[in-house]
Amino acid sequence: MKYTNIGWEEALKKEWIITNGIGGYASSTMSSANTRRYHGLLVAPLTPPARRHLILSKVDESIELGNQKYNLYSNLGKNYITKGYEYLVSFEKEYIPIYTYQIEDVIIKKYICMEYGKNTVVILYQIFNQEKEAKLTLAPIINFRDFHSNTYGHTFQIRQEKRDNKLKVVVDQNSQNPIYIYVSEGKYEKYEQGSFQNMFYPEEEKRGFCAEENHAIPGIYEIEIKPKERKEITFVASLEENIEEINAKEIISKEVARLSSLVYDSGLTESLSMEEEIQDKENIEKIQLLRDYIIATDNFVVYRPSFGLHTIIAGYPWFLDWGRDSLISFEGLLLKTKRYDIAKEVLLTMIRDIKFGLVPNGYSGYDNRPLYNSVDSSLLLFEQIKKYLNYTQDEQFIKQNFYEVMKKIIESYKNGIDVEGNDIYLDTDGLISSGNENIQNTWMDAKIGNFVVTPRNGKAVEINSMWYNALKIMEELAIRFENKTKASKYKKMALECQNSFVEKFYNKRRKCLYDVLGDSKIRPNQLFALSLTYPILDPKTEMAKEMFDTVTTKLLNPYGLKTLAKGEENYVEVYEGDSFKRDMSYHQGITWPWLLGIYYDSFKKILESEKSKTKKQELQIKYDAFVKSVKDTFEKELKEGKTIGGISEIYDSKKPYEAKGAYEQAWSVAEVFRIILENE
Repeated sequence: MKYTNIGWEEALKKEWIITNGIGGYASSTMSSANTRRYHGLLVAPLTPPARRHLILSKVDESIELGNQKYNLYSNLGKNYITKGYEYLVSFEKEYIPIYTYQIEDVIIKKYICMEYGKNTVVILYQIFNQEKEAKLTLAPIINFRDFHSNTYGHTFQIRQEKRDNKLKVVVDQNSQNPIYIYVSEGKYEKYEQGSFQNMFYPEEEKRGFCAEENHAIPGIYEIEIKPKERKEITFVASLEENIEEINAKEIISKEVARLSSLVYDSGLTESLSMEEEIQDKENIEKIQLLRDYIIATDNFVVYRPSFGLHTIIAGYPWFLDWGRDSLISFEGLLLKTKRYDIAKEVLLTMIRDIKFGLVPNGYSGYDNRPLYNSVDSSLLLFEQIKKYLNYTQDEQFIKQNFYEVMKKIIESYKNGIDVEGNDIYLDTDGLISSGNENIQNTWMDAKIGNFVVTPRNGKAVEINSMWYNALKIMEELAIRFENKTKASKYKKMALECQNSFVEKFYNKRRKCLYDVLGDSKIRPNQLFALSLTYPILDPKTEMAKEMFDTVTTKLLNPYGLKTLAKGEENYVEVYEGDSFKRDMSYHQGITWPWLLGIYYDSFKKILESEKSKTKKQELQIKYDAFVKSVKDTFEKELKEGKTIGGISEIYDSKKPYEAKGAYEQAWSVAEVFRIILENE
């Protein structure tokens, strides 16, 4: 993706991100101005992937040609804009971000890349000088703070040592984590003023947070460039000590090769890349789209050294690895891309700290303590184990590592679990009840202090759909791994659950399912009754078709499904304001792209079950239109949306469906990618 003729508003709005495979990242805008406290060229996890800290905010560059100095950087203050973007002639991001500037007849290219598996970022500058003497100045702007915090009004204490071309900087006496900076050549001078004052973050102002911040500037590098000279300069910032031998070009080559191998190993572009077909424009576009999606999926795959296993980051910039998000993202991120070894590790991560039958919903970002406020993570595990088997037929891995765990989960839900207020139990009618009015243990989990915004305690529609599906999967596995007698137990429990569900969950008046028994609000969670491997609703029934039609009419839009139908009490369609206002709207009408996945699976079940030839043709036309809409919408989003090469967490529910929330979200990318891939 290459952008030219870039205006200021577009350059400021569009964000990019690259990652290092252990939870760290580099991220900014196309303008190079940081608009969030979460932006930075090195955001590093101190205990990967957690405790992320802002280390390198940015590098401000300027160049002197003759007696004229030009600032290439763009920064925002409350009352000013530094206009380096005026010299930005193009921005590219396929594998990594590349900025190209032109001043008079001098071309400056800037490549940004992270070293995979390390808290290191490199910048390669390529300068193509012409007739005049030139001097490039680099000013690293650094910090050392938790990436959720802010150093507004702060006065930094800087201690630095320079040896050859490497600088060691200790910020605010954090001697256990010194920052290392290396520049391949140039003259270094300590910056006497010592700080950058009041960098302004408009995105934080919109969110109701402190929007200005101070950073430290340890010193400035000056590099002389002769007339007609072409020069390459490596800049490195790291928490790793031994960086003197790093060559930016080599790091970039390794990262491009790594990402290219993921694309190749997926096998997804093989049928499109034959030599006689490669000139076909449509095939080229398909290859580029698949490549972009595979690169996007890689951002979320991270390694937890303390576990010795890989896991999945839920979204950037602020989320960590969450059980629910990981499992919903599992197929699109890992199975579709044939990363089966990583898939094994993610599944093992899910059960590593299982407690009383509960898969952790996540881990504390500060002390790695497992968190158990989730009734659905354990049940989602069954579906993804089934999908793993579908893709790999690796029965031995599942039998050896998971089958006994799955049996214990079923027994725990049957006997009751009361951990962290989950209050999960199997009622006498065969349905699962969970939670209380003070706990949020489904995916609609917004909570303000002790106030739960969308209390869904009781018998929730998706939880019982997942429970039935889990029982049917256990019936299948018991036949494979034990005997039919054992399987009959799960079969009987599933039938009892299904009979009660069909009897109690259908809302005849609204032609849909209750979201929770006793709650008639129209929400998308009812799609789980159709979307799973074993749907609790028979897709041939009028009940199923009416429910699906109601969801289509009331909730579907091009960017996903709304979390609440328009006209319902407390409906909100625009996500904005301070944290209180945003949390109050999070699941009250805002659109989520990942829900397209369960809508798509439900649509397929309805289509496949239709016996009437005429109705099937009509449904096929609607299905094809839906798939085309998803592809067109998100292909455009990858190229022209808020996040270059990514998909956001949520979108407003009215035109222009503005992207909001986390600007790179795992389950958004995974589910959209899955829909597109299965219909190529």
